[in-house]
This record gives sequence, structure tokens and C-alpha cells, in this order.
Amino acid sequence: MKESGEKSELCSRRSILKGSAILLVGGLAGRISTAYSAPEPLAEKAAPPLPWKWIKLEPLEAGRRAYNFYLTRKG
Repeated sequence: MKESGEKSELCSRRSILKGSAILLVGGLAGRISTAYSAPEPLAEKAAPPLPWKWIKLEPLEAGRRAYNFYLTRKG
């Protein structure tokens, strides 16, 4: 029987290093597998070339549109 003052082998330096290495290898394997299984990005329309034209906005109209957009899209 072990006395209450003895340390258990569950928390040795070797077990901590081994566990962290296993965690690192598992994380890398998971990241690599998700990177290769990701679908190809869809081609979107290209943005117009810079510099973009400056458009003057009316604050009241912009506020109305933002409020209506918020209400129709449920926040």
C-alpha cells in the first residue's frame, strides 16, 4: 500500500511531455486534413479598380435604410 505522502505517477514530467506531443500531432493532423478537404472558393465578381469615386450620402436616408434593413433582417 502506498502512503499518503507519496506522489502518484500520473503527473510525471515524461507523461506531461508525451501528452503534449500527442496533442500537438493530433492538432496538426486535424488542421492538415481540414485544409485539404475544404471546398474551392467560389469566384466572385472583381471589385472595381481603386480609387473609387466618392459618393455623398444623405444622413437621414442612410439612417432610414439602416433601420429598415435591421427590421427586415431581424437584427
